[in-house]
Amino acid sequence: MAALPEVGAPQLVELDRLRAETLEAVLEEETEHWRQTLEWDFRPSADLVRRFVRMRALSGWALVAAGEVIGYSYFVAEDGKGLIGDLYVLAQFRSTELENRLLEAALTSLFADGQVRRVEAQLMLLEAPLERPVPYRQWWRGYRRYFMVADLAGVDRLPRSASADQIRIERFRESLEEEAARLIAAAYRGHIDSQINDQYRSVSGARRFLANIVQYPGCGSFHAPASLVAFEPTSCELVGLSLASLVSARVGHITQICTAPEARGRGVGYELLRRSMIELARARCAKVSLTVTAANWRAVRLYERTGFHLLRIFAAYVWNRS
Repeated sequence: MAALPEVGAPQLVELDRLRAETLEAVLEEETEHWRQTLEWDFRPSADLVRRFVRMRALSGWALVAAGEVIGYSYFVAEDGKGLIGDLYVLAQFRSTELENRLLEAALTSLFADGQVRRVEAQLMLLEAPLERPVPYRQWWRGYRRYFMVADLAGVDRLPRSASADQIRIERFRESLEEEAARLIAAAYRGHIDSQINDQYRSVSGARRFLANIVQYPGCGSFHAPASLVAFEPTSCELVGLSLASLVSARVGHITQICTAPEARGRGVGYELLRRSMIELARARCAKVSLTVTAANWRAVRLYERTGFHLLRIFAAYVWNRS
């Protein structure tokens, strides 16, 4: 890491005091970092940051040194919960100290009015996320997560599940959102991922989660042909779903996959994943990625059997204010 220029410590400045153009160098480097590290096209997300900074509608902080922005973070708050959406510092200046200044500023802002009791963050590009000091550590818990990737060449040779003829698989459609929300809430009841994302704990939260996946680019551009649902053929009950997006021209991403508790152990999740991967290959994707919590070892093993391998370790951060 290069030494900081001799201009004194970088200063924290609120994002709504800056012009969007001052973030350009940071956003351009971050976009390239996402491309090189995860083969992910970050440009749609960067464009949203530019748009909302230009509108003075994005809460967050920037680090400014010698009149230049060298890093930024932003956050949102709603219904007593905060979400730190991103944090990035230019490689020339990057250090745990500077990243933590941005992280602490965001957390202090969120906790300041007393309404926010919980903050979540999944900052994909932080190095050694579970081995570093963390602000507000007395309220913090970290969860190890894996970013996994699979090649799609030959994906059509993956064997069909034994349960393939015992379920009916269709494309996900808007009219199924309420059923899907109920499925997600049931699937994650008592699951470690509901500790990471509290939207999984209720039907209303799962409904918001689905809306974010379909409407916003944070997890890529929603790809309907590879987004599938599984039904019991006799009862027509929804028992599984696999949702997919495109994160670059040649890379797909599984944004959500889950099965109803009563359908587990039958290969429903595998069959949905297999068919989503085939549809992504048909869309000319060469690779597909997904994320999984390391403690969810059954899911990790399923993904490994389906051809996924570990590309990057990252962390989910949660602060619960006591």
